[in-house]
Amino acid sequence: MGRPRKALLDRTRIGATALQLIDEKGDFTVPEVARRLGVQTASVYHHVDGRAGVVELIRDRVVDRLDPSTLDLRPWDAALEAWARTYRAAFAAHPRAISLLMTSPVRVPRVIGQYERVAGLLVDAGFAEDAVMPVITGLDNLVLGSALDLSAPEVMWIVEDESAAPRLAAAQRATGPARADRAFDLTLAGFLAYCREVRQAGGAL
Repeated sequence: MGRPRKALLDRTRIGATALQLIDEKGDFTVPEVARRLGVQTASVYHHVDGRAGVVELIRDRVVDRLDPSTLDLRPWDAALEAWARTYRAAFAAHPRAISLLMTSPVRVPRVIGQYERVAGLLVDAGFAEDAVMPVITGLDNLVLGSALDLSAPEVMWIVEDESAAPRLAAAQRATGPARADRAFDLTLAGFLAYCREVRQAGGAL
């Protein structure tokens, strides 16, 4: 038999398969990826640099949904808000990947490129250099926490005896089904308002 016309394995398939395993199980192993692709584990390692390499392929897949054109908006805070919203949507599609990606160093060039643009946006807007990373990290924490919240149950506090927590029970009923979205709007607005104050005060934290 001749060689197959289509390669059995490539980096795109490895990343997609690993992300599928995370969506299903919350984690992955390289041997599991290999089994699902019908190849030997050594074949996967031929295309990636260990588990860390697969993690970066997963990150690359997740950020496919992130729209970098939002960073072209002006003023700076409009760009940051729009980017945060598309960032949240990208990670909300794969909530089980969040803890893995948050605790792994970022190496994907196009992701680094977007963060470079965010850093430049902030510096050009007047933020001090030593304030840039706290702002970026704070935005990361806000967005990823909210993306994870979207996968949580709509009712998080089970009040079986309303007489024990009447105000909490009433507040939950009054909030309706958009709790996570309203919370994100609130925290993002507060974050951006604080950033504007920092900038107006000279850009230093």
